[in-house]
Amino acid sequence: MAELPGRHMVCCLTRRDQLYSGVLNRRYYGRIAATLLVAVGVLGVFLLATQITKSCGFQAQDLTPQEAFDLMQENRDSPGFIILDVRTPAEYRHGHIEGALNIDVNLTSFREELEKLGKENAYLVYCRTGNRSRTALCEMEKLGFERTYHLAGGIRGWVGAGLPVSN
Repeated sequence: MAELPGRHMVCCLTRRDQLYSGVLNRRYYGRIAATLLVAVGVLGVFLLATQITKSCGFQAQDLTPQEAFDLMQENRDSPGFIILDVRTPAEYRHGHIEGALNIDVNLTSFREELEKLGKENAYLVYCRTGNRSRTALCEMEKLGFERTYHLAGGIRGWVGAGLPVSN
């Protein structure tokens, strides 16, 4: 009997070490699984975004801020030329291109708002950096808008070029 406690103790230590090792292994493999899941998610979002951009064709002409400004000057008196700001109303209030119409691309009614606009008009579309305006332009293309221009770099690029902003 005196030997049993010693053996039992060795058995327990070995078992505890195995249990502890198993916990470490589960944590290690859990972290690997979480990392792989995040990586797959990021890749999936990237592929989806790429597919969305490809699916619409994105026919709008990209313009530098200076080219956009020149286009606006050429069409200053034309009622058929519309500047479209697709940022949120709060962003719009903090500064926008003079004369811009604000329709938030994130609205559930964005498509319906676009349908109210004349498809025969020319549109210069912008957002903060150019991402949301690309989404808006894809939607516009689906609806049949053909004369569209995209302010590359958005309002940030516009301000960076030293061009005027209204509040």
